[in-house]
Amino acid sequence: MKVKIKRWHAVAQWRWDTGATEQDDADGEEGDVCGICRVPYEGCCPSCKMPGDDCPLIWGECSHVFHMHCLLKWIGTAASKQQCPMDRRAWVTAERKVGAVNPT
Repeated sequence: MKVKIKRWHAVAQWRWDTGATEQDDADGEEGDVCGICRVPYEGCCPSCKMPGDDCPLIWGECSHVFHMHCLLKWIGTAASKQQCPMDRRAWVTAERKVGAVNPT
């Protein structure tokens, strides 16, 4: 029996790697939304039109993640006192090395 494919339709999905596990998703925790604007990371912040590299995420050393534009707007206000909006620690941007290879 031979099968001839006449046409196909590909579908793809992407997600930011925030370090959240599938268990977090199963527990119903809201770990996949920006803590400032409450929009999912795969979406874009209220100041952007398109999600993706034009609306990147930013990690703090406290392990909280936000849309970069949301955090910059927050840090720019006097009320923020340069602190993380989630735990009020001094905001320090973490260095993310995604897919870093360990040279040995």
